Amino acid sequence: MSAPAERCVVFSCGGSRLVGVVHGTHAAAAGIGVLVIVGGPQYRVGSHRQFVLMARSLAASGYPVMRFDYRGMGDSEGVFRGFEHVAEDVQAAIEAFAVAVPSLSHIVLWGLCDGASAVAMQSMADRRLSGMVLVNPWVRTASGEAKAYVQQYYARRLLQGSFWKKLLSGRLQILRSVREFVTALYRARQALGDASNAALPFIERMRRGIAACERPILLLISGRDLTAAEFVALTRDDAAWSGLLARANVSLVRLEEADHTFSSRTALERAVAACRDWLDRLRALLEASAGGGASARSFLSAREDGVRCR
Repeated sequence: MSAPAERCVVFSCGGSRLVGVVHGTHAAAAGIGVLVIVGGPQYRVGSHRQFVLMARSLAASGYPVMRFDYRGMGDSEGVFRGFEHVAEDVQAAIEAFAVAVPSLSHIVLWGLCDGASAVAMQSMADRRLSGMVLVNPWVRTASGEAKAYVQQYYARRLLQGSFWKKLLSGRLQILRSVREFVTALYRARQALGDASNAALPFIERMRRGIAACERPILLLISGRDLTAAEFVALTRDDAAWSGLLARANVSLVRLEEADHTFSSRTALERAVAACRDWLDRLRALLEASAGGGASARSFLSAREDGVRCR
């Protein structure tokens, strides 16, 4: 079977020309496509070409994919505005994707890191938007960073054989390590008492965006990532966020051995497989809904809450 076609698209946003690449020109039966919202800031290829590889794999499975550069990034014109202000760029990309693949009737927004944060804040008023995939969402605060660092780094260090070998051989600078640990712990405790760090505006916008979305949502969380650890801590410790993740339209998949950008081939393949499985279920739901045989809530019965992939 030949590889899905790929072609460049150029479209306009706020008077600037934006550049994107579309993989797969023919949608599957349900007409679902995936629009990649990059995190970084970086451009449409992604770290170690992760977005290229993912797009080709999903397109080969019948899901067209478009990845693009925001204004001011990569090959696009204009000035980069930061992830909190890319709603116009995303909407322009939605329109360009729909033009590039005329059979497209459903679009899923897929975002990594602050790209996931941008997706969560994106208005889902466009009827073509049928779901979102949030990968290691960015929810950085001073307190969150310090807590996650203590839990993610030092807890893992105690379980590493290399740590104990260095300790027993005398090569580990114990006093220095203790000072670093105490400093990190102090930062966490100090930041927790700072009301200004309790909730940044963009995090509240994310929460409200997810709360307002009744369409299926996939959360893909890496097990070896500080950003993901911060998100997990927030959703565990904040009642409002915990309630969001418990909703029926939210599916959670944890990739325990993956890092932030799925840098190993195995981690990337497992991440893509998790997205493909979720898209397959979404397609089945949309087909059933079109035939009057299912409602959006029926997606819940098939969700994979708490699935752990190693």
